[in-house]
Amino acid sequence: MMILTAPVRDFLEKPLIARIAVIGADGYPHAIPIWFARDGDEVMFFSSKTARKIKHIRHNPRGALTIGGDPYGSEGYLIKGEFSIEVDINHRWLREITYRYEPRDLADQHVVEWGTDDIILLRFKPHKVIKI
Repeated sequence: MMILTAPVRDFLEKPLIARIAVIGADGYPHAIPIWFARDGDEVMFFSSKTARKIKHIRHNPRGALTIGGDPYGSEGYLIKGEFSIEVDINHRWLREITYRYEPRDLADQHVVEWGTDDIILLRFKPHKVIKI
């Protein structure tokens, strides 16, 4: 079953800044802005292995993604789901996501700079979509 409707999938094709929220060990949300790319009905992010969000996801994979909603009255979505942590084989998603947000020459520099063993992939599987 596809969770994301065609309008939501189309919206996620825009290179907007998403915000993800994961649950910290203290029970409070930990929210951060992040670049992303869509992979079918799932959303991909890259991160440093040592980032605080990774520790939280390992403890509790449930979280949410928000995107849009600015300025007042514009389209936006809250998507609830679960994160998983994967290896980014050959830095495929690092490249794809970075090229979405930066000019090619700068993206090439960042892919080399960031393409270390410290970078991992986050996959977000949506369970519920709410228009905001």
